[in-house]
Amino acid sequence: MKKYLVIGNPIEHSLSPRLHNYWFKQNNVDAVYEKKQIKESDIEGIISQMRNEEIEGINVTVPFKKSVIPFLDELEISRKVPSVNTIYKKKDKIIGTNTDIHGFKLALLQTKYNFKGRKILILGAGGVTPSIVFALEQLEAAVIMLSNRTKEKAENLKKLFPQLELVKWGDIKDFDVIINATSLGLKESDKIPINYDQIDPGKFFYDVIYNPKKTNFLSEAEKRGHKIENGKMMFIYQAQEAFRLWTVAPNQRVGLLPKIDKKVLQLLEND
Repeated sequence: MKKYLVIGNPIEHSLSPRLHNYWFKQNNVDAVYEKKQIKESDIEGIISQMRNEEIEGINVTVPFKKSVIPFLDELEISRKVPSVNTIYKKKDKIIGTNTDIHGFKLALLQTKYNFKGRKILILGAGGVTPSIVFALEQLEAAVIMLSNRTKEKAENLKKLFPQLELVKWGDIKDFDVIINATSLGLKESDKIPINYDQIDPGKFFYDVIYNPKKTNFLSEAEKRGHKIENGKMMFIYQAQEAFRLWTVAPNQRVGLLPKIDKKVLQLLEND
């Protein structure tokens, strides 16, 4: 039986095993998918397990999307997105790629919201943020603003995306869409420093967090009549692409593309 893994810290909130194990069963793949909380010092050993064929594939979540890069043989990512969320093997080489861009772009298109010409404010400059900025550029957003608690991280991201407008943490500028790309919201007590009552009506609040399905960020916005969306579809689309990469058979170019059906959506309702 093949073994797949998602690594991160924290990791208990991850619903990746629920999703991938369902898809393995639906597609008659003899495999199991587990989650593992690790420290940065564990990364080299985990990648060694892939080389020894103890593990077939890995998903990477916060805060290790950059930390894994030095231990990989090849990268299939844009220079602008130095972030790996999926690791797979190809001809005995350990390859790092990023399915977040694909997932985020499809998720945004699925909302039917027109991002072209819009002003976007992103909160957080962590591992997923370069993927979000990259996708928003492709969707032709007019202005992309970034606010992060640590100014240095935001400035580093601006080196990759010079058009980014940096905003002081807690200083909310006028926007059409606001995206929470921080981990604030994984705990019930987490609150983002926003005065919701000072925000004009009719905005779009998007949270990359999908579990819980409605963070304080989204709940406060919903109370005031704003459009809200969590990261569930982004998560599903990026996972679908990772599954395809992992299931490419020898001498084939295309892997299995699992279905996104009603059952998949129900699986991720973590009641």
